[in-house]
Amino acid sequence: MNDKPIMEVGQKFPLTIKRLGINGEGIGFFKRNVIFVSGALPGEEITAQITTIKRNFAEARIVKMRQASPHRQTPPCPIYEACGGCQLQHMTYDQQLVEKRDLVVQALERYLKGVEVKIEETIGMEDPWHYRNKSQFQTRLKGSKVIAGLFAEGSHQLLDIEQCIVQHPDTTVITNSVKRILEELRIPIYDGKTMQGIVRTIVVRTGIQTGEIQLVLVTTRSKIPKKELLLEKLKDLDVNLVSIVQNINPEKTSLIFGEETVTLFGKDTIHEKLGELAFDLSARAFFQLNPKQTVKLYDEIKRAAQLTGTEKVVDAYCGVGTIGLWLAEGAGELRGMDTIHDSVVDAKANAKRQGVEAKYVTGTAEKWLDMWSRENFVPDVLTVDPPRTGLGDSLLKTILAVKPKRFVYTSCNPSTLAKDLQQLTKIYRIEYIQPVDMFPQTAQVESVCLLELKNQ
Repeated sequence: MNDKPIMEVGQKFPLTIKRLGINGEGIGFFKRNVIFVSGALPGEEITAQITTIKRNFAEARIVKMRQASPHRQTPPCPIYEACGGCQLQHMTYDQQLVEKRDLVVQALERYLKGVEVKIEETIGMEDPWHYRNKSQFQTRLKGSKVIAGLFAEGSHQLLDIEQCIVQHPDTTVITNSVKRILEELRIPIYDGKTMQGIVRTIVVRTGIQTGEIQLVLVTTRSKIPKKELLLEKLKDLDVNLVSIVQNINPEKTSLIFGEETVTLFGKDTIHEKLGELAFDLSARAFFQLNPKQTVKLYDEIKRAAQLTGTEKVVDAYCGVGTIGLWLAEGAGELRGMDTIHDSVVDAKANAKRQGVEAKYVTGTAEKWLDMWSRENFVPDVLTVDPPRTGLGDSLLKTILAVKPKRFVYTSCNPSTLAKDLQQLTKIYRIEYIQPVDMFPQTAQVESVCLLELKNQ
């Protein structure tokens, strides 16, 4: 029987915000009920009004600010609240780093009660703006004007974003210029309702270290009217624009890219560097969105791995091989796996380019770890960087059976990290967790967790 007091939509009451939630909302408690308040900061005293009631919690809005947080600031972005792409611009950056560490603390409290864990201070950025190296802006027609941007949070209304202060300036300049050219040439723009029109998305990626820029036009079909004229104008936009690509996506889908990609001008890829490593990036290749912080993150993975030159290292969820290659210098033997075959092909090519000897295979981590252990290959160091859903039961069981000596778990979701640690602490000791801020101004936090096998 639920003995919590009944609440009603529209009800108002005073509320003190205790913590930050994983989506950047404030969390308070009213008569033993959990209340989420969008835009509220820890330490604030507000008058809240209930907007939604769910089974285990309620959502509310701020009606009156009774006592503001000393860490509250005016968001520098004019469309911050409508956009929803960032969640924490109204909080000073130093405090964002404090609260992100607390998100990790909260997750561990929920899943690992009574376990003492050393959680380091969050590693932040010197300049937490203009860091994203890639933009993917949907296009629409508003009257005769071509607009491009992101959909307003929870709606089908496209916001025309002329200036995004978390995007690298090159991506903004190119996107805005492309909009003007499409408008001038009257190239048909996609309409999400009627499915008519041709250009649906403008994607721009810049090599932060090399300066090379790639422009991708995602279209509903291969034929573009006035294509030659369009290309002439696009080519003149920037001397660093070395690759113009068309991707064809005819489907009614929220996915950006279709299966077919054609290079219209210049190279198929752009060149980028991460530390000493070099990569060629095609239009659809995954690459970290914040390369400056990626170097810090990968250095933390290297610190945790503690390699001496002899260890057998396995990079699970290897993608295009970036983490394994970062560790290669200190490894005796390097292997990796991924379920996406194209990523494995790229990983092999990247390893060859760096002069690294590595074995990359297609398939699940659990399949290969099990198979290799039967051949007496057990990693001294296992490193994983899984998706937000975490490791999955079958991989957890395999790790507990294979028992790599050292396990470096990089996580983009404190909740699934903590949940997985529930299982892993059966045989592993948590040495420390190091939070890293990969996406300033958002509620996301990355963590590097070092686990050592017990009873060694």
